[in-house]
Amino acid sequence: MDFSDSFRIVNLAVGVIMVLGGISQFFNNFGFQSIIIGVYVLLFGLATALLEFQIPPQVARYASFMFSFVGRGIFYVFVGSILLNNGVLRIIAGSVVGLVGLGYVVLEFVPSVEPPANMREADQGWGAEQV
Repeated sequence: MDFSDSFRIVNLAVGVIMVLGGISQFFNNFGFQSIIIGVYVLLFGLATALLEFQIPPQVARYASFMFSFVGRGIFYVFVGSILLNNGVLRIIAGSVVGLVGLGYVVLEFVPSVEPPANMREADQGWGAEQV
């Protein structure tokens, strides 16, 4: 079955949740740590959303983990755990992103579900660099 459009919508929604969570991080205590975490989560959210539209060659080479269910799932769990902080909205955002990440890790082991088209096109396997 082809769920490419569904995965694209989920990835865009997770990217938007990451961006909103990053913005909400600025209103935490407005300390140095909150600003740094907010900037990172904001950039991660923008990158996640933009990967659904265009895949730069550098991303395919240096962030190839984003092109498999396990890699993207672990990345989502990581960002979700960063978002889990004081504040109800951040806890909800972190939980949603983390649960989607866990779902992606599980999907890696379901043989009937194929990765979306943008993951298949960019994935060239380990050691696929041209020397």
